[in-house]
Amino acid sequence: MKQHTPLLASLALTALLLTGCATAAGSVTAPSGPSAPAGSTETGHSEGHGGGHHGAGSSSPGAPKADGPSAAALMVCGDQPKDRLTAILDLGQDPHTINDWADSTFTCTYHLDEGDLVISVKEAKDKATALTYFDAMQALAKDATPIKGLANLGFPAYETADGSAVFQKDSFVLQVDASDLPATLGPDNITRNALAYQLSTTILACWIEHP
Repeated sequence: MKQHTPLLASLALTALLLTGCATAAGSVTAPSGPSAPAGSTETGHSEGHGGGHHGAGSSSPGAPKADGPSAAALMVCGDQPKDRLTAILDLGQDPHTINDWADSTFTCTYHLDEGDLVISVKEAKDKATALTYFDAMQALAKDATPIKGLANLGFPAYETADGSAVFQKDSFVLQVDASDLPATLGPDNITRNALAYQLSTTILACWIEHP
């Protein structure tokens, strides 16, 4: 699997930071509580497929709440990743999304014509707990490859052969799962691994800007 070049990663992060990120999650409304059923909140315009659920660990960028996800977690279903995804795939309109909050994990599923893209953040009680969760995920992941150098933006990170990218920042573990999508997609035939990575760095840039 090709590693992401440090120069491109550095340039991508610089460009993202210059564009600015909203401190709120756009029009996203958080599910009402830990027991909220999957799909309790929907946004977007296009019709989609059934949503998936994948988890990871967190807590710093935006303090986690006992009764729902933090503002930082909500960003994964907000304007920045949605706009980035729309631009990369040259979509005619914003993708339909559905979100869920359960087991301290906020999950946003983007329904695309080609399949589902699932972004999740699990909020751990502290950084050490999040790192333990991240390490366990990496150990269990099939064909996991560490993302090294500047490409990981200074955070523990890995990607999988089937199109997932996972980063641990503070008490968050972010997972972008594109495994349900084709190997390449969009007008530029971007790989699902590259798509997962670019969306991850978009979200991380927002977290860095608004810790």
